[in-house]
Amino acid sequence: MHDNATTTAIYRSMDRAALDAAYNNSAAVSDSPKWLDNWRARSAAAQVRPGVRLAIPYAPRERTKIDYFPAGVRNAPLFVFIHGGYWVRNSREMFSFLADGPNAHGIDVVVIGYTLAPEARLSQIVDEVSQCLTFLAKQSAQFGFNDDRIFVGGWSAGGHLSAMACEHPAVRGALPISGIFDLEPVSMNYLNDPLQLSHPDIERLSPLRRLRSGGPLQRLVFGGNELSELQRQSRDYVAAANALNIDFTARMLPGHHHFSILDELAKPDGLITAELLGLISDAAARLEKASVE
Repeated sequence: MHDNATTTAIYRSMDRAALDAAYNNSAAVSDSPKWLDNWRARSAAAQVRPGVRLAIPYAPRERTKIDYFPAGVRNAPLFVFIHGGYWVRNSREMFSFLADGPNAHGIDVVVIGYTLAPEARLSQIVDEVSQCLTFLAKQSAQFGFNDDRIFVGGWSAGGHLSAMACEHPAVRGALPISGIFDLEPVSMNYLNDPLQLSHPDIERLSPLRRLRSGGPLQRLVFGGNELSELQRQSRDYVAAANALNIDFTARMLPGHHHFSILDELAKPDGLITAELLGLISDAAARLEKASVE
């Protein structure tokens, strides 16, 4: 027997059960466990390649470590990837395979870990990402990348965290993939059980509600076969930015669901890899234009 809260519309004409389903990516992709197993196997192969540096701590907690995948080019751009899992699951080790695409184009890649909820509040997770970026910016000489060409990206919850990371002064651009940009619906569904988001959290930690001009470029990507709420999150975020004359773009990749979309970053000729290359090029052009004005 259900109580009234589960049958009454609470968000965009959805009741609690519908809102739960609208954000349940694992349930929406029936073979999602196979995708995760595939990522683990591909990542294990990536981790043993020459020059890779694993489990470098950027802060003292258990998960606050990075894995570094150099492209072998001095003074390379750096792409910092933030994993997803709705802030409560997965780990950086699963996503090493994504370095292949950027590395093929002379881009160094870092995959970062962070403390998961409920052990950490979302505000702490956001702070850990910022700590990592500060650590990396200070260690550019040690790693050999260009500290003026740091870009962030992330998938799912990592898309949210990469958008939030745009407030860090070292970041030149962001590539959120299938991200969450407004936490209001998250605060009303099953995801809030471990997150325990407050109203101030929603206001302070939703990228949609923190839009400002003059920030880094953002290029959003999402799959055409993703849940409609995930697609709407990206479209609404970009529309809100564009309404403020902020140059964000959103690209829908037909045929991709929430898990298959990452292949487009892992491949050197992938569509998301191409978006990253375009982002880096656009950021360089923007910096050059600003230097002559």
